[in-house]
Amino acid sequence: MLRRLYHEQPESFAFTPANQEWAEAQISKYPEGRQASAIIPLLWRAQEQEGWLSRPAIEHVADRLGMDYIRALEVATFYFMFQLQPVGSLAHFQICGTLTCMICGAEDLIAVCKDKIAPRPFQLSEDGKFSWEEVECLGACTNAPMAQIGKDYYEDLTAERFAEIIDELAAGKVAVPGPQNGRYAAEPKSGLTSLRDFESGRAQYNASAQRAVDLGETVKRIDGTEVPILAPWREKGANHKPAPSSVKLNDEPVKTEAKAEAPKVAPTEAKRPEALAAPRAGKADDLTKIKGVGPKLEKLCNALGFYHFDQIARWTEEEVSWVDQNLEGFKGRVSRDNWVEQAKLLAEGKETEFSAGVKKGGAD
Repeated sequence: MLRRLYHEQPESFAFTPANQEWAEAQISKYPEGRQASAIIPLLWRAQEQEGWLSRPAIEHVADRLGMDYIRALEVATFYFMFQLQPVGSLAHFQICGTLTCMICGAEDLIAVCKDKIAPRPFQLSEDGKFSWEEVECLGACTNAPMAQIGKDYYEDLTAERFAEIIDELAAGKVAVPGPQNGRYAAEPKSGLTSLRDFESGRAQYNASAQRAVDLGETVKRIDGTEVPILAPWREKGANHKPAPSSVKLNDEPVKTEAKAEAPKVAPTEAKRPEALAAPRAGKADDLTKIKGVGPKLEKLCNALGFYHFDQIARWTEEEVSWVDQNLEGFKGRVSRDNWVEQAKLLAEGKETEFSAGVKKGGAD
């Protein structure tokens, strides 16, 4: 299928402050020089924020990751998960039309879309709330036919049940995703033939559907404040605390409670580690021997007054938190890669597995 950028484009794009913080947390997962690995989650977040993926959004993400625009466009145009034109403001329906789903009734689901939404793919419904398209295999063949709505799979569909789901969404309700015929997941329709002890102790829904039920709303656009922005790899915990709320799913109240915000050390001058105006004897240690430190990050450390392994080796937990917060563009690296323990060995003249690789020229 030919996928092109929409002919009408907004003038600009910017993440909301909360989504920008979320994006920075995602980028921090990856080593220096490999930030492009965050391309898919950042494009997805941009789409969730705006409803579709515009050219300014794609280029904004590419700029943030240091990628050529064409590389970001290659990703955006390859995956059907990215919508390159405006879609329904409430929901966009992706009907799997590949072999198994087609045999099991995908054409009936498409007929429902044409009848209840619009005659053609990507054509908006009269109220602008809905749109639809046929896509290639979504990998839920055991539960055919199926459709993806927002983030979730709705499986084991019939035309009648699919029409009901559209009506429920139009009425402000969100149907429980997952199998729609009583199946828990992808077990035989006749029931479990093994692991029968599991059936009595399991949750009401499978993990994917349960997550959607817990959220209570899985098709709306987001600005980053609805759920905690988690960056456990940075030892920050939750840095957003949502207010307790009561949401409805199929008219049944579902309580969601705010998660406790993890304490974090404020980046104050009082917590700043001891810094040097210049390296001792005019010669700095090679900080790139520390795993996670590349040439760019080494320059940043030097600019903060950190030149030697023994400086880093003496950092306290509070000082580590200060540095983690003040490494612009690399926040959380000290904790993530455990610089202090590496520096202790290097300061004693010993080698780490990583530094030994650097010495041999074999470390990435």
